[in-house]
Amino acid sequence: MKKALTIVALAAAIGIAPAHADTVKIGYMTTLSGSAGIIGKQMQNAVELALEHKGGKLGGMDAEVIFADDQRKPDVAKQLANRLVKSDRVDVVAGVIWSNLLMAVMKPITRSDTLLIGSNAGPSPIAGEQCHENFFSMSWQNDQTPEAMGKHMQDAGVKSVYLMAPNYQAGKDMLSGFKRYFKGEIAGEVYTKLGQSDFQAELSFLRAAAPETTMVFQPGGMGINFVKQWKQSGLDQVSKLYQVFSVDAVSLPALKDAALGILGTQSWSPDLDNDINRKFVADYKAKHGGYPSYYAAQAYDTILAIDHAIATSGSKDTDQMRAVLAKGNIPTTRGLLKMNSNHFPVQNFYLRDTVKDADGVVTTKVLSTVFADHAFSRQELGRLFQTSRSGWC
Repeated sequence: MKKALTIVALAAAIGIAPAHADTVKIGYMTTLSGSAGIIGKQMQNAVELALEHKGGKLGGMDAEVIFADDQRKPDVAKQLANRLVKSDRVDVVAGVIWSNLLMAVMKPITRSDTLLIGSNAGPSPIAGEQCHENFFSMSWQNDQTPEAMGKHMQDAGVKSVYLMAPNYQAGKDMLSGFKRYFKGEIAGEVYTKLGQSDFQAELSFLRAAAPETTMVFQPGGMGINFVKQWKQSGLDQVSKLYQVFSVDAVSLPALKDAALGILGTQSWSPDLDNDINRKFVADYKAKHGGYPSYYAAQAYDTILAIDHAIATSGSKDTDQMRAVLAKGNIPTTRGLLKMNSNHFPVQNFYLRDTVKDADGVVTTKVLSTVFADHAFSRQELGRLFQTSRSGWC
């Protein structure tokens, strides 16, 4: 197992002191190696930028962050979780890109009376019957973003769609969420291998089906490969492509013009008009030479949430931070973020187009709001996740 990375260089640069009683210690778990490392690096960049913006302090306390590379492997993630909690004795564990990894680390972290704040993955079991008072999400429930896409396509009068996603928890959640709002014909439903790079076989079947539209979830490098092969095969002349989490600031530098006009849904966009988002996007672009992704925005918001919890409660105590976060009103790149009773955000979901900005750089922009203040009610959560719990988390 690779060693976790500690941000020693950043600590020296912005004055983060060694851990002591007045230091908040954060274990930030993400994927920093392999083909998925491109996502984790954006998240690391955003965490470091947030700390820089806060002067190395969170809630007035000196801050130390330990970056841990989970290698996109559940067993490695679980080992890291135990080490961060038991050996490093962090106050908060945060991050986690992949749903299967979040499922693996959920119990060892939350049952140790340590806060776990997710920056990306939002598997449906954790949003429902496996929720825990010590877990908070700064992203979304997996099925919410594709719900917005399903609603948009239904409202747009689409009659049939071919669905494709990787075969793991998030992929299943994504397609389930989409079908909750799209009521037309499902012309095909295909699950690919997580981390797959060659989609020629699937594209051949898709061409034979000749569906009116295609909706895919292929995050990170999978999205780059899928969209490139889609365009190269000429399928854009056969079926209109829609996507969630497949065309973004992680993939656009590689896709460039190939992604223009592809619609997606998201709860964040670089053009959201609020002070925190404008500063985040401008400073990220200046520092790293390109747009941040929603992965980066959610990582940045995670640090803002920890800062808010400590500043409001005056403590890094788990119970006190939890009480603050449960009340919501957390300053983020998406505005003041509300919290549902299952500790997932209540937020807007937008339809986004892929366009060129004034400098000719390919990015995304908001076309419309599909859902405003979208969240599952307790009744809906009970129906979806077959639980009778009344108090939730």
